[in-house]
Amino acid sequence: MFEEIYKNGTYLEKNPLWHVEESPWKAKQIIRMMKQNNLMPETICEVGCGAGEVLKQLQESMDNECVFWGYEISPQAFELCKSRANEKLHFKMADILQENDAFFDMILVLDVLEHLEDYFSFLRGINSKGQYKIFHIPLDLSVQTILRSNALIKRRELHAHIHYFTKEIALQVLKDVGYEVLDYFYTHRSIELGSEPIQKVLRLPRKLFFAIHQDLAARALGGFSLLVLAR
Repeated sequence: MFEEIYKNGTYLEKNPLWHVEESPWKAKQIIRMMKQNNLMPETICEVGCGAGEVLKQLQESMDNECVFWGYEISPQAFELCKSRANEKLHFKMADILQENDAFFDMILVLDVLEHLEDYFSFLRGINSKGQYKIFHIPLDLSVQTILRSNALIKRRELHAHIHYFTKEIALQVLKDVGYEVLDYFYTHRSIELGSEPIQKVLRLPRKLFFAIHQDLAARALGGFSLLVLAR
């Protein structure tokens, strides 16, 4: 049931840009993680690549020998990908879990887990398909989202988030299914990109609180995501 909204056009109708505007920012976070851990992958795959703009941004920032693959199950998103393809940037409308011989130096899973009905099976399935994985996980659970009665429902209705995480839950889930967490850091989408009224109101408090205590800022005010490197 949940998967159908990505195939029948419902998700595109609610998110007509398919988050392309966030892609340069996401690519910047991934580059930071790779530099921080001295990683130089020769093949990179993004699962649930959307319009493919993150991969395009990475290609423009990395060694030109790297080959990129984007997998997508949405025909609407796949159509958006096509204009970005080139000899070393490829897109495929397929479920990577059905690709028996697929293997990559690095797999990107960016803002995907919260959409999947059974993310445990997904995580187990992709573990053998790449050496390193980078996950970007929104931390929707916070004091302020719980106190605001419609905050989580809004994420569910507009962005189809059907699971909600804190930092601790996200890291424990990865460990539960057999991943070794190598590194992680918070990302500040709401501070750096937020345009909604509530995001503008909370921008300065979040920035100040985060400078004092990162974990407490994420738990209390929300608006942060977690970028995790695992294998």
